[in-house]
Amino acid sequence: MAKIKVNDITMNYEQEGTGDPLVLIPYLAADHACYAFQVAEYAKHFTCISIDLRGTGESDKPEGAYSTELLADDVAAFMQAAGIQKAHVSGLSLGAAIGMWLAAKYPDQVKSLSLHGGWTKTDPFIKTVVEGWQALAKALNSPAEMVILGIFPWCFTAELYAGKPDYIASLAGFVRSRPAQPLAAFIQQSNAVMAHDVEAQLGKITAPTQITFGRHDQLTGRFADRIKGNIRDSELLVFEGCAHAALYENVAEFNDKTLQFLKRHAG
Repeated sequence: MAKIKVNDITMNYEQEGTGDPLVLIPYLAADHACYAFQVAEYAKHFTCISIDLRGTGESDKPEGAYSTELLADDVAAFMQAAGIQKAHVSGLSLGAAIGMWLAAKYPDQVKSLSLHGGWTKTDPFIKTVVEGWQALAKALNSPAEMVILGIFPWCFTAELYAGKPDYIASLAGFVRSRPAQPLAAFIQQSNAVMAHDVEAQLGKITAPTQITFGRHDQLTGRFADRIKGNIRDSELLVFEGCAHAALYENVAEFNDKTLQFLKRHAG
């Protein structure tokens, strides 16, 4: 792992593999290790740069308002500080929201864009769900336990819970093993989720874009056509039998299909 000064913070990141740079942007409450199942495969073809966002992992956690645009500015500045002129960019959920801002504001820095379970503008449904997560995190005084009890059921199908309880337990153990996110930082980051609105910027995205959703994604699945219709050079892929987190629910297919897209735009 390494650290680098970016804007008003120090950001932590991990680099692995060789080839075109691929920046992996984490989702809400997660640190760089959240893409462990992907990096194992991606790093055979790409230089994977997994980052800790402002407020998570071993990056700084300053006070003040966070926004998805600010988090994208951090990623752009990180790339410049690390000497990465242009990279493939991939993110799930909050990571996808940040990726849209990054590709819209800094098109020259984005070679391809991979958006998994993204959304364009927070609506009353997402706002209500996230307010529930905040209430649960405060009640438990633990973002990690909130993730396991509050966010997991949105990420996985009932069938996965029923058929692979040991796998769910292993994912919970993984969440608990990571550096603990302070409650205040989770509130700041989730406030950024609730304020997210990149809809008017989507027409500025020029990078070839892969958009993926799980067929049973109740959280953001309804945004699929809106994202596809507003990003010119984009393709849409739906993972059957998955909810919001296909990257864990069907690891092999997720890695295969996303790598196919990345490799088409490499070199």
